[in-house]
Amino acid sequence: MLYATLITLSIEFALILRVMLRHHRQPTARIAWVAVIALVPAVGCLTYLLFGEVNIGRRNIRRRKKVLKRIPSLMEHVSEDGGYLKAKIPAQYQHLFQTGTSISGFEALGGNSAKLMDDSNTTIDAMIADIDAAQDRVHLLFYIWLPDRNGLKMVEALKRAALRGIQCRVMVDGLGSRDIVRSKHWQELKRSGVHTAIALKIGNPFLRAIKGRIDLRNHRKILVIDRIITYCGSQNCADPEFRVKAKYAPWVDAVIRFKGPVARQNDHLFARDWMTFTNENIESELNSPVVANHPGFPAQVVGTGPTVRYSAMPELFESLMHAARKTLTITTPYYVPDESLQLALCATAYRGVDTHIIFPARNDSRIVGAASRSYYLDLLEAGVTIHEYIPGLLHAKTLTLDGEITLIGSANIDRRSFELNYENNILFYDPDLTQIVYRRQQQYMERSKQVTQEMVTKWSMIERLRNNTMAVMGPLL
Repeated sequence: MLYATLITLSIEFALILRVMLRHHRQPTARIAWVAVIALVPAVGCLTYLLFGEVNIGRRNIRRRKKVLKRIPSLMEHVSEDGGYLKAKIPAQYQHLFQTGTSISGFEALGGNSAKLMDDSNTTIDAMIADIDAAQDRVHLLFYIWLPDRNGLKMVEALKRAALRGIQCRVMVDGLGSRDIVRSKHWQELKRSGVHTAIALKIGNPFLRAIKGRIDLRNHRKILVIDRIITYCGSQNCADPEFRVKAKYAPWVDAVIRFKGPVARQNDHLFARDWMTFTNENIESELNSPVVANHPGFPAQVVGTGPTVRYSAMPELFESLMHAARKTLTITTPYYVPDESLQLALCATAYRGVDTHIIFPARNDSRIVGAASRSYYLDLLEAGVTIHEYIPGLLHAKTLTLDGEITLIGSANIDRRSFELNYENNILFYDPDLTQIVYRRQQQYMERSKQVTQEMVTKWSMIERLRNNTMAVMGPLL
């Protein structure tokens, strides 16, 4: 009994020491983990071993480093084309794009055009039309791909493309797309000549935990056609009815179809993932000149993840918030910010910026939904207007700034997107398209209920206790 106690205490001490010595650990996260390990040792120690450290595995880290060294800089292949590629960004916004460059290494490039898709079904139909019209190659990456109506339409489009000689590479997340991977359709893709890969395979959960944290996910949604067309937004490859969580349907997403040099940046991001999780070297395919044949707006891909600079995504969000002077409107399904981001959003409203944030009224994650509501009162007191979207699960991840800047992509404003998931977003300067995105955000607000301070102060003690408890767990989630 004495030996067992000593062994337990030694393990506790060793893990607490490890928590205190880990790099990039926020004080709140350290306190939370130390408390869990000390108060419930058996559960706390096991939980920390499984989920306490952001680590994709030594083998994957080695691969990732080699890939990043091997892949040429996109700017090495930028072609002189009469100035269309030169990003013409007003001085007050240039620091935002510099922040993006410091994260992914991609500089803003001009010569882009784009269209905001009408809805989820229209997005899938547009993607399939572009795949059917592809002349050279198709690169596709989804976090969730379901074998439903839209999912199978995508399968058939890729099979058609591969059978007519188009180079098709498809990557999915090991957890989010497990249904399609286990289905006969995945094998049909392979037999048709589509190259397939799985990022962050689960395998045996216990062995996987030894190799690296098991809940790290590739949350990206990337489609690149012929290195000139790309899609970016929140939508997975699935019906809006989203049958795996049908009671929250419809899923409401926002996706933009881009045409121009920014597609090459998304292709580079895809290549980094492909070469990390497969044995195929596609470096030579990235060496063609980057050109812009037409004038267009500047845009930039910002890719983040557990192997990218710590706190990269919140840095970008906070930079955008601090840059706002007139309006700031955000949609996100999940809101579990760190302290600095919450303060940045409050500060935006305190400065007199017309600040709005739109959440789903019913969240598919009760834990995250409760944690999000714990932040409402501080936001409302600062002057942030909070809307809760009623007709479905608002899954769009958008930010518009002063009617001129837009950020759209896969990243939520939560700790999972900040620290654990691979994400992809596009930042662009275009007043016309930003106004279109803003009008879409206004449509969301029109179908929402506005949350007031009076409503929040009337919440019961039980509800407030639940929300605040979930928020305290945020650093662990």
